[in-house]
Amino acid sequence: MNIHEYQAKELLATFGAPIAAGHAAFTVDEAVAAASQLPGPLYVVKAQIHAGGRGKGKFKELGPDAKGGVRLAKTLDEVRAAATDMLGNTLVTIQTGEHGKQVNRLYVTDGADIAKEFYLALLVDRATGRVAFVVSTEGGMDIEEVAHSTPEKIHTFDVDPATGFMPHHGRAVANALALSGDQAKQVAKVAGSLYAAFLATDASQIEVNPLALTEQGNLLVLDAKVGFDGNAMFRHKDLAELRDETEEDPAELEASKYDLAYIKLDGDIGCMVNGAGLAMATMDIIKLNGMFPANFLDVGGGATKEKVTAAFKIILKDPNVKGILVNIFGGIMRCDIIADGIVAAAKEVNLSVPLVVRLEGTNVQQGKDILANSGLPIVAANDLGDAAQKIVAEVKKAA
Repeated sequence: MNIHEYQAKELLATFGAPIAAGHAAFTVDEAVAAASQLPGPLYVVKAQIHAGGRGKGKFKELGPDAKGGVRLAKTLDEVRAAATDMLGNTLVTIQTGEHGKQVNRLYVTDGADIAKEFYLALLVDRATGRVAFVVSTEGGMDIEEVAHSTPEKIHTFDVDPATGFMPHHGRAVANALALSGDQAKQVAKVAGSLYAAFLATDASQIEVNPLALTEQGNLLVLDAKVGFDGNAMFRHKDLAELRDETEEDPAELEASKYDLAYIKLDGDIGCMVNGAGLAMATMDIIKLNGMFPANFLDVGGGATKEKVTAAFKIILKDPNVKGILVNIFGGIMRCDIIADGIVAAAKEVNLSVPLVVRLEGTNVQQGKDILANSGLPIVAANDLGDAAQKIVAEVKKAA
């Protein structure tokens, strides 16, 4: 689960991270009121979407010469103009894709005299199973280019959970950022506060970019991106309330209500599979046969008839889907349960695209009998290769 920048900053501030003053705004008038509460004379108006690259992004409705989603303002009138441009319009960045995201919230913060920008992030290192720090002197909007062109400027190290964050970890961050004296002490404190926040909130990512050194010699968290492990949200009811469902794909949001693992893709063959590995293999073999998967959908090992029906409906809501491939290996999941769900869903939505089903495992014959006796034009497949060939052929035939 991801949260907005202003929410991330408010959260990190509770753990001691240095945050510039700022206020969220949902209307133009609220943005102006927010700025009027800040010291000034420089304000920063920032679009709030779950994507990076906002500063270099462009608004679809404003033309190619318009400024992006992070703007400086020297007067309240300039704040009003920036807020008017942003709210309700669609911001396209390198991370949103061509469709972009509609801006429904703003964050108005106090400006800062920046002397230097750094990058500081915490992630889970899957190889070691530890929390890892990622640190660079090259913070700012071009960190992706730094990672690509000069990876030696990015330093990483992990923290042993048996000891937790220690003074030598703070010194490692300071050394990586070439900071000394009071600034080294400051960055060590910042790093420790971020580590504490990471553990306390079951975070999956905390990214500060930039961590700014001001002309006055102080460090400030100028931008923050925080994501949490969705499986741990039952322990954090307060954090779960920060979720902004308007930032999520409606189909993925619907799938989460049924505990389905669904990710929309750009292809034309809908997939329903049980097991993440089998789902990946299914998507691969569709591509090998000349077409592309429209989604990743794992119904899991304990799906019910209702869950399968919901999964089927979610796939069919995608207008790009020209055919569906169901690939089930029944271990814990019974093939007859899957078959019942397929038949129920196909009848309910009045299925109009080709459907190929491959079943194997527990109660496979009962499942095949249910499909065969359903009266629906379901194409049976013997194995995964056969299923992929058949769904591609059926879609081409129906075109």
